[in-house]
Amino acid sequence: MKISKFQLIILGIFVVFIVAGVAVFATYKNNGTLNQLPTVTIWGTFPKSVFDQYVSNINSTAAVRLSVSYVQEPADSFTQDFIAALARGQGPDAILVGTDQLLPNEDKLTPIPYSVLPQRTFLDTYIQEGDIYVGPDGSWGIPFVIDPLVMYWNREMFNAGGIARPPVYWSDFDAATKAMTVKSKDGTVSKSAIAMGDFSNVDNARELLGSLFMQSGNPITAIGSDGTVSSALDPGRNTAQSPVPALQFFTKFINPADPDYSWNKSWPDSKTAFLAGNLATYFGFASEISDIRAKNPNLDFDVTTLPQLKSGGVAATYGRMYGFSLVKASSNTNTAYQVAATLASPQYLSDLEKTMYLPSVLRSSIAAGSSDPYISIFDKAALVASAWLDAGPSQSTQIFGSMIQAVTSGQKTPYQAARDASSQYDVILQAAQNK
Repeated sequence: MKISKFQLIILGIFVVFIVAGVAVFATYKNNGTLNQLPTVTIWGTFPKSVFDQYVSNINSTAAVRLSVSYVQEPADSFTQDFIAALARGQGPDAILVGTDQLLPNEDKLTPIPYSVLPQRTFLDTYIQEGDIYVGPDGSWGIPFVIDPLVMYWNREMFNAGGIARPPVYWSDFDAATKAMTVKSKDGTVSKSAIAMGDFSNVDNARELLGSLFMQSGNPITAIGSDGTVSSALDPGRNTAQSPVPALQFFTKFINPADPDYSWNKSWPDSKTAFLAGNLATYFGFASEISDIRAKNPNLDFDVTTLPQLKSGGVAATYGRMYGFSLVKASSNTNTAYQVAATLASPQYLSDLEKTMYLPSVLRSSIAAGSSDPYISIFDKAALVASAWLDAGPSQSTQIFGSMIQAVTSGQKTPYQAARDASSQYDVILQAAQNK
């Protein structure tokens, strides 16, 4: 097998090995005189304050210090800014972005060869959502942080409604809405069991609807035999994994004629309603727990995993995963790889997870278990976390929102709305891959 110059250099500098069969480490062969690696520039959408403190903490104990110039870019303009910087010859050596930014930037990245980071090692090391980085010739990134979608629930409202446990399955909301949604004779909703059915005032609506699609077995996007990513939402082409049932479920809670009617456009955003004690459940990210506590210290709430389908389907919840990817145009790829591998190594990630109060991307860490009452829940959510190759979160949010609006307004049936949304999605997916 022919080995490229890139592979030879990396193999000569780094050692990738497995500890307990699941952990990946990359170490630098210090010659006794080098105490700091060359500077690496990383651009990303990950919070700069958290990242810089993390690097500082590593350098306080590491034998070989990391020199990283990290630039945080707005998520909505990241791809455009990245392209412009590369055109000027001023691009970064690596990027740290969410998986929803991977597809539009893939042609500007270089995979980590499987001769350096074996595919078997990758799959054994990282949670399932990390599979999104797996390519035919190498991995497009190294998983760093996972923030899964979970369900927060108001214990006081559930107790008052006579419901001892939060919903495990989506079908459990039939009883929950009857017990906790309070409606006047004219249909005005003053207390609600669930916020679902609209994109204007349901926080994380894209991620919530995406979770419903993925639970039904629909991957939202799919990679064809030619490597092109296209929409999988057309119910006519994907009858076995039709998105129609998920659409029907999502929209029924905003329909006044439905027995489970619990939400409408007159309500504030769902997080505000939950904080005010008027909404029994809130679908938010694990990272939001501290914010919820801070904004209403008196709110009696708990957290659990996202409800699932009672029969059939796939266990899934949306996960906001960040990962390091190497930039093709960089002349510093080797050092960038070592820095990224060090930042994502188990010995340091455990401290970052404690700081951010998030679950691990590492199977070994989750397998070790946690006595923390919330991390133990977040760990379960991380194991079934999933995402899809997207043209960009703002674009898919707009398409998903228009699809929902078409159904709730009566303009289209769920089948028609999904079919038309799939066609629109294909257009922007194609544009994202032609950049």
